[in-house]
Amino acid sequence: MSGVALVSFRLGGADGVAVEASKWAWALRSLGHRVTTVAGEGAADVLLPGLAMLSPEPPTEAELAGALADADVVVVENLCSLPFNPHAARLLAQMLRGRAAVLHHHDLPWQRERFAGFPPPPDDASWVHVAINELSRQQLAARGIGAVTVYNSFDPYPVVGDRAAARAALGLHPEDRLLLQPTRAIRRKNIPGGIELAEAIDAVYWLLGPAEEGYDDELAGLLERARVPVFHRYPEAVARLCHETAIPAVAHAYAACDAVVLPSTWEGFGNPAVESAVHHRPLAIGDYPVAAELAAFGFRWFPASDPAALAAWLACPDAALLDSNANVARRHFSLDRLRADVRRLLASRGWLP
Repeated sequence: MSGVALVSFRLGGADGVAVEASKWAWALRSLGHRVTTVAGEGAADVLLPGLAMLSPEPPTEAELAGALADADVVVVENLCSLPFNPHAARLLAQMLRGRAAVLHHHDLPWQRERFAGFPPPPDDASWVHVAINELSRQQLAARGIGAVTVYNSFDPYPVVGDRAAARAALGLHPEDRLLLQPTRAIRRKNIPGGIELAEAIDAVYWLLGPAEEGYDDELAGLLERARVPVFHRYPEAVARLCHETAIPAVAHAYAACDAVVLPSTWEGFGNPAVESAVHHRPLAIGDYPVAAELAAFGFRWFPASDPAALAAWLACPDAALLDSNANVARRHFSLDRLRADVRRLLASRGWLP
């Protein structure tokens, strides 16, 4: 058995990095490794506030060394990928020189407008770089960094929420159409595009995630001006339903909705693209670059910019489309595939226990 430390800015939340990090932790444990999670904030075995995004001070060398002392392999989740905390990233990279490490890149600096001038992630002969899409792998290669692609993974048969109870908790009528946007509220998630689609198909709009990166005031204005009813986050009645049923809130949200929208202008992956498939819901998606890469696996989606296409499907639903998407997701993006990919990755470096 080997010890693995999994390190990030924050863990235990609903953002894509934290969600996928938890799946890597599961895969590593299922392969027989001891996993210790280390983060600046959120839920982790070891909390070092100096690792958090925008922390004014990095952790001390002694603090970080102590957190990583028992680790044979260190998995770095985005902390060395985006410069949210450059001082902590530099310290971590320095401490990992010559050590077995996986740098798991969910985003890269040049993929974000505000970080376009920042250098590529650090590199070392002892490390393995992992990208979550082929586009990022190719962009790293163009900058002299070899990487492998390991796509995000999903439970192929997730817990199913209670559609009737969830819709009742929202106060919806049977004829009400509900459009779900299961993302955070930041500029690149294109909240206006999600609202516009809801207005075009006469649907109630439900945005699940919180406002971040200073988007609070802009979001409040967008929701206030929406010409359809809106829900933000999880209303208290839905929270009570989760407590009563012991079913995750997101499962109730997918069950309650009639369609999902992911109108983003950029995503490193875009988990709702696959989540909507395993929950058997149609998806309207933006034309961010990685969406085309995922669609090539065989998904059948609707353009978020073409309300008529989604409206026509909702007027005459085709279950075959939903079944096809679910099968694609199970074939290519399952948790079992992640475990096999992680095993293969570690074996290629001689890091298996």
